[in-house]
Amino acid sequence: MQAEVSSDVVECLLAEAEEAHPLECCGVLLGTDNKIITARPAANVHPEPSRHFEIDPQVLIDAHRSARNGGAQVLGYYHSHPNGLAEPSVTDRAMAAPDGAIWAIIAAGRITFWRSGDAGFEALPYVTRPR
Repeated sequence: MQAEVSSDVVECLLAEAEEAHPLECCGVLLGTDNKIITARPAANVHPEPSRHFEIDPQVLIDAHRSARNGGAQVLGYYHSHPNGLAEPSVTDRAMAAPDGAIWAIIAAGRITFWRSGDAGFEALPYVTRPR
């Protein structure tokens, strides 16, 4: 199975990671099924934003509330790795729930997508769709 990602989302994630560097950016991935149609940036409220991320809880609450009211579903989350490694870190692996959420990791000008599950993270191939 692969994900479909809007080219707008790809542009947004790359720009946000570049702007936040050397801190980690983060936010929520929204869409339907495996189609990521938008990204909602959030403040990184972690006390050590150069090494960790924590999505502003209000952004999460608002995204889930909007989904319950018929808006795009919360498919997963994204964050950047200023260290240049676009793969789940030890911390990412410890934090992730085995709920099937999609995680996007941005590093060194590229994005990788992952799905969290019972066995940890699995790489998630994706295609970029035009706006």
